[in-house]
Amino acid sequence: MAKIAKPSINFTEIQSNLKAQFSGLDPNDPPSWPAVPRYLFCLAVTVFVVVGLWFLWLSTSDEELTAEKAKEVQLREDYSKKLAQAVNLEALRKQREQVQQYVTQLEKQLPSKAEMDALLSDINQAGLGRSLQFELFRPGQVSVKEYYAELPIGVRVTGRYHDIGAFAADIANLSRIVTLNNLNIAPAKDGNLVMDTTAKTFRYLDSEEVALQRKNAPAKGAKK
Repeated sequence: MAKIAKPSINFTEIQSNLKAQFSGLDPNDPPSWPAVPRYLFCLAVTVFVVVGLWFLWLSTSDEELTAEKAKEVQLREDYSKKLAQAVNLEALRKQREQVQQYVTQLEKQLPSKAEMDALLSDINQAGLGRSLQFELFRPGQVSVKEYYAELPIGVRVTGRYHDIGAFAADIANLSRIVTLNNLNIAPAKDGNLVMDTTAKTFRYLDSEEVALQRKNAPAKGAKK
């Protein structure tokens, strides 16, 4: 029976052939390279591109992940603030009601423009009721504020020490808000005392003054 001859592989020849293909390569002209170097070069370029794209994708994903984490932290903070507000909502409502009641109470102590003459008369009567002598009672220029109007009154009275003190207490106990400012007390020639002060009264604005204040508000804001 005839034996089949096994093919012999000459590794030395293959190695020499491969070395020959890699020798004398022109780096400026890869298309002219032999098959093996050309295929390996294409494979290397492909691997390089794939690895580069992979790192680029990882970098983009990392930036997106960082942004999402920052967004998550912000959302948690917003949630905590809103939760705290929700927990304290009832207490805040009660505080708001108390403030509104206090403001309403103060507004009731402010006279209207029509009631100012009566208030000036009350101040004058408070002094006369304590046997004080008015040497000066001069209303000044009305100063209109944002929510109220202020009227300064120059006052000079003469009388005994206790009567002047009682007059100041009576002013403080008036149903309307009146303050005594820039107090100056000096002895008089007859043994009494002279008190110079500026009494300030306050009233709420009428509808025309409120409309004027609202009209002038944008102009004041523009000047700032």
